[in-house]
Amino acid sequence: MLHESEYFYLERCIALAKEALEAGDEPFGSVLVDFKGSILQEDRNRIAGGDATRHPEFELARWAANNMSPESRAQATVYTSGEHCPMCAAAHAWVGLGRIVYISSSQQLRQWREEMQLEDPLPVTPFPVQEVAPFVEVVGPVPPFDEQVRALHFARHQKN
Repeated sequence: MLHESEYFYLERCIALAKEALEAGDEPFGSVLVDFKGSILQEDRNRIAGGDATRHPEFELARWAANNMSPESRAQATVYTSGEHCPMCAAAHAWVGLGRIVYISSSQQLRQWREEMQLEDPLPVTPFPVQEVAPFVEVVGPVPPFDEQVRALHFARHQKN
């Protein structure tokens, strides 16, 4: 269950996803928030440069591992526009980050890709976070924010 005060972080994720889209990238954005509610770090997708591991969730896990104590990581929340892929879910769990709140699910992304009739397969099967990181608390998808994320994905693939 989400508290109304958490919607701010979801709106920031969408703004970062829009920023990624405007930069010619896939529309994903994420923020790392400590237990007090302060944004510690944020990022957007940066894979257009050729490094397919430059997902914002992975970057936040890496940042947290280098800048936060294990206790602080466990109490933090990652808010993100899309459910973590298996690589990001593993990184999240390995560094001991806390809760994940995602706006749109991997299942929704697969459905949207089918609706857009995209033929290029995803390089990794998008499993739910719990299948990769079973001990991480996960909340999502979050309507009506998921419709905004859907619109960004459709905008991305209409450009191509």
